[in-house]
Amino acid sequence: MNPDVPFGVQLHHPSSTQAPALRANAWLQDLRCIHCGARYPVQDMPAGCPVCAAQGTPASLEAAYSDRPRTLVASSSGYSWGEWLPYTHGVSLGEGNTPCLALPRLARSLGIRELTAKHEGMNPTGSHKDRMSAQAVTRALAVGASKVVLASSGNAAVSAAAYCAAAGLPCEIATYRDMPESFARALDRLGARRVAFDQGLDRWTHVRQQVQEEGAFALTNFSVPAVGSPAFGVEGYRAVALECVAEGCVPNHVIVPTARGDLLWGLYSGLRDLLAAGLIARLPRLWAVEPFARLSQVLAGAPAQADFSGSTAQFSIAGSTVTLQQQIAVERSGGGAVVVGDADAARGVAALGAQGLWVELCAGACVGAAALLRQQGRIAPEDHVLLLLTAKGDRDA
Repeated sequence: MNPDVPFGVQLHHPSSTQAPALRANAWLQDLRCIHCGARYPVQDMPAGCPVCAAQGTPASLEAAYSDRPRTLVASSSGYSWGEWLPYTHGVSLGEGNTPCLALPRLARSLGIRELTAKHEGMNPTGSHKDRMSAQAVTRALAVGASKVVLASSGNAAVSAAAYCAAAGLPCEIATYRDMPESFARALDRLGARRVAFDQGLDRWTHVRQQVQEEGAFALTNFSVPAVGSPAFGVEGYRAVALECVAEGCVPNHVIVPTARGDLLWGLYSGLRDLLAAGLIARLPRLWAVEPFARLSQVLAGAPAQADFSGSTAQFSIAGSTVTLQQQIAVERSGGGAVVVGDADAARGVAALGAQGLWVELCAGACVGAAALLRQQGRIAPEDHVLLLLTAKGDRDA
């Protein structure tokens, strides 16, 4: 391991003869709007559905696959679950197959039958973002992109920088000026170009200009009002659901730290398709954890395109916007949104630490959300709850 590279990232700079083999899923048919259902040929549409945008309801696109029987038999090479994802082979640092860990002592303290943690901090750069980066950077290579650009000051930035380094692609990241030093150092070590801004919307403007004027490939949202990240990246999160079900982990509830809902949507779409394929008997209820009321307000009737102000130390799920994809995911699964402040999130980090799990602050908020939902009676004593632990604890260093 290179001691100069934070977060345990291992670098691989391929030459032109070492470029990874790229293979698209033969069953990928087109892109589909998650709201109106409009279909588009397979292409890159990072701003989402133009029909819905024109009608004032900005909506993300998702990959649509042919309607055929599918299994949960993992591939022995390339990506696991290849037939469920856009690319079956491509850029990889060994992401995925993170453990589902039983937490019986914490389950008893919460008053529930079973508690499981899906520890995404076990991914190569220490967060769930590696699943998105693997698929999105593979897509960038497949379309011959000359540069990858994104807006992030945390996990997505480090992950994209690592996967672009592995692919030999230039990576430019629009960050906040006061980005935590540990992350800034990681971007430097990984060879990414950092462009710093004071305001969040200025970062999105920069990404949009790079895409529209320079032809860069976007890994994250740049639209106002916001949509989710581009489809090829978000699809990578479907594997989280596939792995859980393959391990026999089909909970009643899944609790997910949420900013704009990319991970939440990937989980929902994977579980939805597993249900349609007859591989699970019911859809778990999905709960979005947020540090201050955003989606909670939208579910109570506030306009989805509003700006929701608040401050938090949970920077991985900070931000003032809500996307349609997170609203649809919780509503169609019968879940909702749970607000967990920083103090309760810190107590959750400590509770998980007592189980041997070192996680970032917003992952600790999952414990607070489970406790609140149990107190409200929305989680029953006989239920099985899955906590999505998004990243390792060094995120907060």
